[in-house]
Amino acid sequence: MQLFTLGLNHDSAPIAIRERVAFAAEQLQSVLTEFKRARPVSEAAILSTCNRTELYCAAGEPREALEWLAGHHHLSSQELKGHTYTLDASQSVRHAFRVASGLDSMVLGEPQILGQMKDAVRSAEAAGTLGTTLNRLFQRSFAVAKEVRTNTAIGANVVSMAAASVKLALRIFPGLTDQKLLFIGAGEMVELCATHFAAQHPRSMAFANRTLERAEHLAQRFGARAMELRDLPDFLHEYDIVVSCTASSLPILGKGTMERVVRARRHRPMFMVDLAVPRDIEPEVAEMDDIFLYTVDDLAELVREGVDARQSAVAQAEAIIETQVGSFMHWMRARENVPLIRALRDSAEDARRGELERALKQLARGDDPAVVLEALSHGLTGKLMHAPTQALNQDEDDAMKAVVARLYHLHRK
Repeated sequence: MQLFTLGLNHDSAPIAIRERVAFAAEQLQSVLTEFKRARPVSEAAILSTCNRTELYCAAGEPREALEWLAGHHHLSSQELKGHTYTLDASQSVRHAFRVASGLDSMVLGEPQILGQMKDAVRSAEAAGTLGTTLNRLFQRSFAVAKEVRTNTAIGANVVSMAAASVKLALRIFPGLTDQKLLFIGAGEMVELCATHFAAQHPRSMAFANRTLERAEHLAQRFGARAMELRDLPDFLHEYDIVVSCTASSLPILGKGTMERVVRARRHRPMFMVDLAVPRDIEPEVAEMDDIFLYTVDDLAELVREGVDARQSAVAQAEAIIETQVGSFMHWMRARENVPLIRALRDSAEDARRGELERALKQLARGDDPAVVLEALSHGLTGKLMHAPTQALNQDEDDAMKAVVARLYHLHRK
């Protein structure tokens, strides 16, 4: 199989599985090097987000990729198999185009995935695992995404995770003007959430991050407080709303910590949104009476609002993608013929050189040039025609005859 994709996403696997096979951005380069060394693939790239983990490969076998992915994350391949999908070449191309265009996202039309795909490409380039096929696939994906967003309304009225978080908060609290907000992390998603919540004019906002400098950068922009993660236990009880999205591989807030926070708050309700994969907040926290905890999967219903209104745009986008898939597959088939074309030309070149050397020797010993040229032309024609003539004589059906007639533009009467 020349090109395939092995992956799982928000439709095929729950967050409990997705978080176990997620890769941190800073791991990708070393992980790709390990994957290519462990499995016989010529090219590889990994796209890992809160909603998906996908391996794009040129050559190799999907079964071996599954075994490697499971083994890397200390899972059994059988356990993981039920949550994954394997796509062949044309399916992989269509899938990559749909992902880049926002058609395969939990948030239909969301633009963030495009940046994440570009980051995945940069990691593969740095690891030396991005070859001609995958590079062409991703660059074409970016171009298709641009065409879709330019020529359709797929990105109109997108209900983002950040906007959905605000909507949910307003279901818990009558308004946010009296609420204190805490954001854990300092990445793009946290910044986007902070922008949406700030529009509701909350009482105060704060940012907690492992690196204080990044927290201070956001705090300055929003007129908020900055703190380090290690200080959270001392101040967490002060906040009514907590939004967390870090790249931590382990939970930051556990049930024990939150039990102490609830007691300190005297059981006043706390609204929490965990947008991280792997999760920042232990799932058991959701079972507590005074905690309203939501994950990315819990927000699915809200973020899908407005999908019906964009169905015509989806149809337009799918049509664009289908055309581009055909174009890309034509390019791939042409590439598959390159070795055969090269071998054919090499064979003809060998024949040419052989006849030329013989003719030069004849001329050197004084043979008649006209006779030498005649012999050269006959010899070259004989060698070039030997293979197709032999194939015709050995093949008794009409298939070979049709192929030869087509190759040499012969029209038999």
